[in-house]
Formats: sequence, structure tokens, C-alpha cells
Amino acid sequence: MNPITFYTYPSCTSCRKTKKWLKDNGVEFNERHLFRETPSYSELLQLLSLTTEGLDEILATRSQSFKNLTQDVEDLPLSDVVKLIIEDPKLLKRPILTDGSNMIVGYNPEGLRSLSNKKEVLMMTS
Repeated sequence: MNPITFYTYPSCTSCRKTKKWLKDNGVEFNERHLFRETPSYSELLQLLSLTTEGLDEILATRSQSFKNLTQDVEDLPLSDVVKLIIEDPKLLKRPILTDGSNMIVGYNPEGLRSLSNKKEVLMMTS
């Protein structure tokens, strides 16, 4: 059973709300500072495999980092986009939570409940 990985940035309001929700609901998680412990190439590919909307689901298109890009990500191969994210993790929406099988982007209490309930069911059946 994989623990929940919580990619966060402390000054992000949605991240603080999510962390409070997790703590208030007794959900165990491994916190990773998005800019100090940037997801690796393989971790980003794993996150992308969990999306339903692909890059649109995890790219922070309203961020200054995204607006400063000189290339259109739509024209780039996926491998190049992943490398751009590793170079500038501010391109990612936040927070991102995953248990390896499911992913939640942003503060989403309903999604958090669903993710934490799946963890409880797994713990009870293990």
C-alpha cells in the first residue's frame, strides 16, 4: 500500500487548506516541498498517467512561469514538457496529492475524502 504523497508549497493557500484538512481528518501523508523536492521525470510521468485531461490537469497555465514560456507546450514533445517542469516546478498546479493510483490537484475536500476513504478500506483489508 502506497502512502499519500502531498506535493506542496507552504505559501500556497490551497496547500495550507489541504494540509489542514488532512491533519484534521487524521490522514497520514508524506509532504514534499514542490520546489525543493521537485518530482522526478518518472514521478511526473506517473502523475500524468493518473490524469484524465493530460497536461491541462497539472499545468498552472495562469502562473507567471507559464506565461513566460517562449514555446507553446502544445508544440513540444511530452518529454520536453516534463523537462521544463523539472527545471521550473512553478509550472505545476498545487497542491498535488497521489497514492500512486489516484491523484487530486488543488484543494478538493470531496476528492480528499475519496482518497482518504480508499486508504482506510485498503488498511482494513490488509
